[in-house]
Amino acid sequence: MNFSTRTNWNMVENELAAAVRRRRVAGLVLTDLTVSNPTQCGFAYDAASVLAPLHHADAIGYEPDPLGMMKARQAVSGYYRDAEATVPPERICLTTSTSEAYSFLFRLLCNAGDEVLVARPSYPLFDYIARLDDVELREYPLFYDPNAAHTLESDDDTNLSPGAGFGVGQGWSIDLHGLRSALTDRTRAILVVHPNNPTGNYVSAAEREALETICAERGLALIVDEVFRDYPLDAAAPSFMASRTPEPECLTFVLSGLSKVCGLPQMKASWIAARGPVSRLHGAMERIEVIADTFLSMSAPIQHAMPAWLAGRHLLQSQVRQRMQRNLKSLDRRLRGSCAQRLAMQGGWTTVLRVPRTVGGKEFALAALDRGVLVQPGEFYGMGDGRVVLSLLTPPDRWGEGLDRLPID
Repeated sequence: MNFSTRTNWNMVENELAAAVRRRRVAGLVLTDLTVSNPTQCGFAYDAASVLAPLHHADAIGYEPDPLGMMKARQAVSGYYRDAEATVPPERICLTTSTSEAYSFLFRLLCNAGDEVLVARPSYPLFDYIARLDDVELREYPLFYDPNAAHTLESDDDTNLSPGAGFGVGQGWSIDLHGLRSALTDRTRAILVVHPNNPTGNYVSAAEREALETICAERGLALIVDEVFRDYPLDAAAPSFMASRTPEPECLTFVLSGLSKVCGLPQMKASWIAARGPVSRLHGAMERIEVIADTFLSMSAPIQHAMPAWLAGRHLLQSQVRQRMQRNLKSLDRRLRGSCAQRLAMQGGWTTVLRVPRTVGGKEFALAALDRGVLVQPGEFYGMGDGRVVLSLLTPPDRWGEGLDRLPID
């Protein structure tokens, strides 16, 4: 059987995955510090409030709209209005996931073999989406300032307001020279994550201005993933849909969705919000509508429920932010006097540790697994060895247990 070369992935189980599987089969203790599914992290969901909107009577009928039902797009528009951004519903397209949204945009902007610039380090899912759409990814580097503040200043667990003693300096920043060097004649878009996963850095105002200038000069689109924007350690950074000027000079597509905004990954609803020069924006939305109409992937019950879910997002968001803050405080206490260091972050659900490259002759992640603790190697995100990534959603009891067993003393 001849399969498409798009699916010629390396299917061989890596060493860490194999070791985890063997440990689970043997029934050995495994404290997972990587869990990032909010529905599995012990948060309090109001099940009745979440499920009730799915019983909307109108969902029995089928009246497809390629961009999504107007009431659902209006709810997304209201979400941006709360972020001080004006986004008309006609500039919003609903999708079932941000992965689907990326695929729509890659098909909109790129011919086979065209290129999209993506940060390193960043989330590895982009590689799979791009390959399936015959798009090439080129990396631009993020730079880390080793002098950035990265540890807590207070041991008071009752002081959990945003910015209360956390390292929220920029830390990571875009290497704009490296980004410009990565541009080629086949570049069609620059992709940024705001804040980035896993490094947790927001795009600064100066970086945003530089990105918009580069894109305008080169006729490129700017794709901005804001799924974690609502989870800052300090004041939330502005959405790319908000601007002091009427419109940027480049086409800008902002992605987000219920998975992170409402902590509802199982409900499968995301969106693309667009802004830019009116003439190009109109043409872009016409084409996106045709792409969306080809698949019509959104379900009616989900769309009818979106206004209620978005209105109720603050209950889950407040729990997540409190969990992030508490876990960071206990992490920083654990790291005092150890051979590991937490890197500075500004927001998001993950934190990066600088750790010994090897412990007892083993890579750090494997040495941690020997002690019954699962962490993600930095290589998973395009970082070198000596870095691991932890999920701040981890339930506190599991978090404390796992931190105590990390091989960092």
